[in-house]
Amino acid sequence: MSFFDDIPEPPPRPRPPRHVPPVWAGPPSDELPAVISVGQFLHRSDRMVMAAKSVEVFSAGCLFEVVWAVRRSSEKDSEWSLITDQCFNRGGYRPDAAGGHGGALRFGVAFPDGRKTTTSRLHPGMFDGSETVAGPVLMMAGGSGGSGSDDELFASSKFWLWPLPRGGDSRVVAQWDDLGMAEVSVLISGEQLAAAAPKVQKYWAGQ
Repeated sequence: MSFFDDIPEPPPRPRPPRHVPPVWAGPPSDELPAVISVGQFLHRSDRMVMAAKSVEVFSAGCLFEVVWAVRRSSEKDSEWSLITDQCFNRGGYRPDAAGGHGGALRFGVAFPDGRKTTTSRLHPGMFDGSETVAGPVLMMAGGSGGSGSDDELFASSKFWLWPLPRGGDSRVVAQWDDLGMAEVSVLISGEQLAAAAPKVQKYWAGQ
């Protein structure tokens, strides 16, 4: 008889209920989005480039990807270190946070109906446990990170926008005063979003 033969099986563990995140918190994990190519520069100079690459459309919202690159000019090491931090902590601008920096990189979206939201906006319901959020919501949702050296920086990020804009074009807005990039924007076609929405596919049959 094996040493392990008379060891009793552990009792079955209770299966916890499936957690379904609120729709404002990020893209659904069980949908194949419809992808729209954007391919537009927000900013292009000898010092930096920023571009909107694409939009992934889901049933409840959309995920858009932005990329940027920065070349070092005459910055001191301390100044370059600050720019590096801003570059890789994309969308982390907080005017009221300790050490907040008014010239840091900022992102926002203007809806066709006049509503607007930014990555630095905190909504009631997000952190009080109720999860009842009115929106619209814009939050960082991952990306390919970035890379850098003493001469150049490269970064990208995806941003989750909820709800899905309807009824016209939306405007993706960015600003980075520390690098001389005043407020700039590109339009996301409302027609393209409306055409893409019916093409979203559920993973599982019967959903």
